[in-house]
Amino acid sequence: MNVNDQFQNMKLNTVGIKDISYPVKIREKSGHLQDTVAQISLQVSMPKRYRETSLSTFLNVLNKYQDDMSVSIFSKLMLEVKEDLQAESAHMEMIFPYFLQKKAPITATSGLMEYTCKFADGVGADEDFILSIWVPGTTLCPCSKEISDFGAHNQRAEINLNVKFNRFIWVEDLISMVEVSTSCEVFSLLKRPDEKFVTEQAYKNPMFVEDVVRKVAESALAHPDISWFSVGVESFESIHKHSAYAFVDSDDLLEVDASDK
Repeated sequence: MNVNDQFQNMKLNTVGIKDISYPVKIREKSGHLQDTVAQISLQVSMPKRYRETSLSTFLNVLNKYQDDMSVSIFSKLMLEVKEDLQAESAHMEMIFPYFLQKKAPITATSGLMEYTCKFADGVGADEDFILSIWVPGTTLCPCSKEISDFGAHNQRAEINLNVKFNRFIWVEDLISMVEVSTSCEVFSLLKRPDEKFVTEQAYKNPMFVEDVVRKVAESALAHPDISWFSVGVESFESIHKHSAYAFVDSDDLLEVDASDK
């Protein structure tokens, strides 16, 4: 066998498509379908005897399922790709903006809030479905409130929650779990009575990023359908050049509990 033949028969870790923008419909908790545009990456692990893959296979399967891209569809989609290409395994990630109508706290003025979501799953070697969300929130510094005669610095934060679950969980429910764990929720549209409310609400509920992480973690640990989670919070500090950050993985929490026994 010459060198060229040897390279041709080399087994590759993964082949596929990466970051393709694709229109999809996402099923909402209300039962409606929401149109959005996702960034999709889909890879397969091929046996060494196969030298090539057909990109048309990936796109044909995406075309087939784009009108109802739900969590339950994911495994079916990847299984079809795996079988069509006789692959050893398949993995897919889809990240997309998800919009919810959200009413202001006092005037009930309605506006669209954008949240970033990701579905990630695999068939074969990696079969754990992970649902990820990125949720904006407000944090108000407890130290600033404690040492100041009036006022306290506050800032927008971003909370990233990733979960595995035993039974289906709606994105909307996870978003709510995160939003109530901040100093105050963020809204897309506020009038003056609403601004007064959110400012005072945050002031009455000061939280470090560590506090937000702990509160989200407590809710996730108490949820009967969540089998694993990780949560990270980044606070874009208003009086510092840097951001503040905290993170926890539920596996680490379980290890700590086990060591205490």
